[in-house]
Amino acid sequence: MTITTNGTYRIGTICLLISLAATIGCGTASESQTGGPAVDGGHHHPEGPHKGLIIELGDDEYHAELLHDDEAKTVTVYLLDSTAKVAAPIDAKEIQINLSHDGNAEQFTLVASPEADDSDGQSSKFISDSVELAEDLDHHDTQAQLVVPISGKQYRGTIKHHDDHGEDGHGEDGHDHE
Repeated sequence: MTITTNGTYRIGTICLLISLAATIGCGTASESQTGGPAVDGGHHHPEGPHKGLIIELGDDEYHAELLHDDEAKTVTVYLLDSTAKVAAPIDAKEIQINLSHDGNAEQFTLVASPEADDSDGQSSKFISDSVELAEDLDHHDTQAQLVVPISGKQYRGTIKHHDDHGEDGHGEDGHDHE
């Protein structure tokens, strides 16, 4: 940094340093729209194992991966560990999505649908076949939150809406919303 004779910092030098730091810094949120890491709460997470939206639960203690299939009108949530890569089966029979849209608040239940390698009585996969939930997740003014009970504690994560429904906004099985 340069100091002038009167002891003040040169604004131009400071601005240049700030600009350079911002340019060199972490990737941008647009990376998640082009196949890069998903952004959640300022953290970068890899794309989910099922190519869905990664949702942080707790302080990165767990993650969820949301897949929204427009054709089948289903919403599927996979529970993942802190790395967002490995299934994290829980003993809950259902999880919820709390949603508000057009001034109306609703709660939707996703039912356990255990994967083949989940332990008995546990599930890492939850599904809703509610047409209303599938459609409401497409509305631009929708606010949604995932609520997951794990070992007696409720974990919540914000489901961020993805405004760009172009080819990069769709996973193989449906939408990837952020």
